[in-house]
Amino acid sequence: MVLETLNPMHYNITSLVPDAMPVATVPILILMCFLFLMWNHEETSSIPGPGYCMGIGPLISHGRFLWMGVGNACNYYNRTYGEFVRVWISGEETFIISK
Repeated sequence: MVLETLNPMHYNITSLVPDAMPVATVPILILMCFLFLMWNHEETSSIPGPGYCMGIGPLISHGRFLWMGVGNACNYYNRTYGEFVRVWISGEETFIISK
């Protein structure tokens, strides 16, 4: 009887190790990896301006225009990025050209 309990072949190894990941965790991890890859992917543009960053850049750009007004926001972007800038206003890509 003692030898039977000490025999490693007697135990089912899957019953000793609890389930490490529930079934719902795998799709969530895959989705998070996909979003992380999308977040890190940047299309290089020759036109300077704020980055897209999963749609956060356009929201910040549009919010700046609403908060500061068109004139002050244009001056801010021109000081920051130069005289030819790409920004987003209402989700549309907009170019600011000034000198």
